[in-house]
Amino acid sequence: MIITRTPFRVTLGGGGTDLPSYYEKHGGFIFAMGINKFMHVCLNRPMIDDWVRLHYTQSEQVSDAGELKHELAREALLRHSLRNSIEISSLSDIPAGTGVGSSSCYLIGLLNAIHAFKRDFIPLQSLAEEACDIELNTLNKGIGKQDQYMATFGSLTTLDIAKNGQVKVNRVDLSESAQAEFCANTHIYYTGVRRGAEDVLKDQNKAMQSPKKDENQVEQSLHFIKDLGYKILDSIKRENFDEWGNMLNEHWEAKKRMSNKISLSQVDELYEHVRKNYGVLGGKVIGAGGGGFLMLYSPGNHKKLEEYMATQGMKRLHYSICPVGTSVVSNFLTD
Repeated sequence: MIITRTPFRVTLGGGGTDLPSYYEKHGGFIFAMGINKFMHVCLNRPMIDDWVRLHYTQSEQVSDAGELKHELAREALLRHSLRNSIEISSLSDIPAGTGVGSSSCYLIGLLNAIHAFKRDFIPLQSLAEEACDIELNTLNKGIGKQDQYMATFGSLTTLDIAKNGQVKVNRVDLSESAQAEFCANTHIYYTGVRRGAEDVLKDQNKAMQSPKKDENQVEQSLHFIKDLGYKILDSIKRENFDEWGNMLNEHWEAKKRMSNKISLSQVDELYEHVRKNYGVLGGKVIGAGGGGFLMLYSPGNHKKLEEYMATQGMKRLHYSICPVGTSVVSNFLTD
């Protein structure tokens, strides 16, 4: 039995520039952090029967991996010629459809378990690219590359994405005290709304591929978001977190211009209220938008803000920065 643990991610800057429709023209830049909330994947090789058993929010039992409805598990197993006599279970700290990269965390965790099972060590960069190939090429999902790479590497990390799709990964070092201050001031609340990222990203891809000049608003917004991402990185490296909070608001306004599916009226109204009454400098919906988690930066009034958000049915997610990416936490192989 093999168990892997893979961290979820929160994007801090550059979100959306990791899609091929953008980076193939201009190159992309992502600044994100892995957090200490995880996807656990357990892989076991039954000793008796030949069934493929898969347990997630549903359960499947098939005679061949090619019959699985769960497309990520199916393609990962087929790629490694594991067609039968396999059992896979997953447990997640955070539900799917909340903007923190759960699908890619599942795939990275499963691929990591498969490689451990095969005693086939590969570099982290290759693991991330294998997941990208499955999601972007085999399954033709309209998503980007940040989720796979952040699940693989975790930590505070930048991704420089070249026009040919090659990704350069760099770790951003902050002292423990600075990380603690950053996490204390950067609140994360669950909105209770779940939506798949592809619904939102479809509009962005369509606009980027359109020759119509009136759709260039998306491209211009992404240029702004990428440039702002570099400034956000600089502010956080200098530990000027209030500056980051103000730029977070700029980022959110630019992002909303890309699709009417990114924001929700009730979240927008709440956001304006906490900015006015609770000292919030900036915020945004985490991920592609349209639901999931709301991130708010507040240098003070933590208790009052948290109490108010609770009255709105939004519970605070307490977290810290996870210093590592996907890892094998248990490995009991039997031959």
